[in-house]
This record gives sequence, C-alpha cells and structure tokens, in this order.
Amino acid sequence: MSNLLEVKDLKVTIDDNQILKGINLTIKPGEVHVLMGPNGAGKSTLARTVMADPQFEDCEGEIFFKDEDITDTSPDERAKMGIFLSFQNPLEVAGISIEDFLRTTKMEVKDQEIPALGFKKELKQHMQNLQLDESYADRYLNVGFSGGEKKKGEILQMTVLDPTFIMLDEPDSGLDVDAVRIVSEQVAEFLKDKNKSAIIITHHSVILEKVKPDFAHVLIDGKIVKEGGPELIDKINAQGYNWIREELGIEKVEDEE
Repeated sequence: MSNLLEVKDLKVTIDDNQILKGINLTIKPGEVHVLMGPNGAGKSTLARTVMADPQFEDCEGEIFFKDEDITDTSPDERAKMGIFLSFQNPLEVAGISIEDFLRTTKMEVKDQEIPALGFKKELKQHMQNLQLDESYADRYLNVGFSGGEKKKGEILQMTVLDPTFIMLDEPDSGLDVDAVRIVSEQVAEFLKDKNKSAIIITHHSVILEKVKPDFAHVLIDGKIVKEGGPELIDKINAQGYNWIREELGIEKVEDEE
C-alpha cells in the first residue's frame, strides 16, 4: 500500500453552487496534513465528502482508501475501513448515553461483540486521559454539553474507535487553554502510531504545537491554491491569506489581513 488516501479531481455541488472545484490530495501512512483557508473555502465540505456525508452526494471525481476505490461506498462502510471524522458542531442525541453509544458504535465498526464490563474499564481510562469525570459516560450524547465537552467527546470517540485515518474539523475552536492542551496531547499521542494519518482543519496553530504537521494545504474558493510544509502555516499565521490572493490575482478580502 503506497497511499492511505487519494482524492482525484473531486468536485462537489450543492443547489447549483459548486463548492469544491477539482481537489487532488494524496496522504500516505504516518502523515499529518493541515487544511487551512478562509471561511467558506470548502475545508469542511472536503472532509465530509471523504466521510460520505449524504448532504454532499452530488459530486464528481474519485476517492481511494488503502488503494481501494471507495467513491460509491456508504459512511458506515468507510467507518469500518478505518475512516473517522470529528465534527465542528456534533449533534445532540437525547435518550442514549455516551457509554452505550460508543460501545454500540465500536461493535458495529469492529464487527465483534464487546463485553460491557471490559468496555466500561477501557472507557474510564480514555476519559481520565481527557480529564472527564466518570459521570460523563452516563450523560446523553452531547445534550447540555459545553463546547469543550463536545470537543473532548469527539476526541473520546476517536480514541475508543481507534481508526486508521482521522479528520478533525477545528478540534481546537472554542476551547480554553487547558482544554486545548489536553485535546492536543491526546491527538499527538494517538498519531504516534505511524500507521495512522490525519487531516486537521484549523484556523489556529495552538494544536499544531503538539501535533506536528508534515504538509499544509490552503483552500480558497473551492480549490487547493497553495501547498507546503510547516513554514507555510507560520507565514499564514503571520500574514493571513491575502498574500496568496495577490499571487493568484484574486480579489483581496479586508477581514483576512
């Protein structure tokens, strides 16, 4: 297996509005890629399309995972293959506890029975790593959760399900300093396994102080317009995106200075 994920000429349209305009992206095992770009550039759409979100079914192009064409596979099939997406704004689900949700999901993804007692012990350890109280496991999924609790919950799902390829959509947004540190440390620990790879979507660099990226990609207006290494992230943090727009001859946006 040479590539873990390969996206070829991906185009996505919603209500006659083309959001992605021919994305090409290749990720190898052990690589951490960062997607950056202004709001509305298509970063979340790219991640959700890779996860087969039904909202983005009107698409062209091809997606390969572990050298297998997964373009027409369903979200649950992709999850079973080892693909994971954390959302910016996770849904609230009343009536199902965190513990029941995670155990049921893990059994479905791993296609095996998981004893309740053993899972409870495993879950407790993962929650301790994220500094979550034991009572968290009994609460309904995201109901009444703070922004930090929701973000930690997404990372908890990641560590419990143990996927091969993770996509984290702004995992550091809305978190206080301590929560960002905790989340960043858990993601960095997870990615020490060089068989695992990641796409991290972020406007900030705080999480990248712990999770060291290999490559950065800048999306503007539905296209990857700039690629590089960590030095590209540093330049964007210092100067914003308008210098890229100037290079490309695209109209500047005042609030991106």
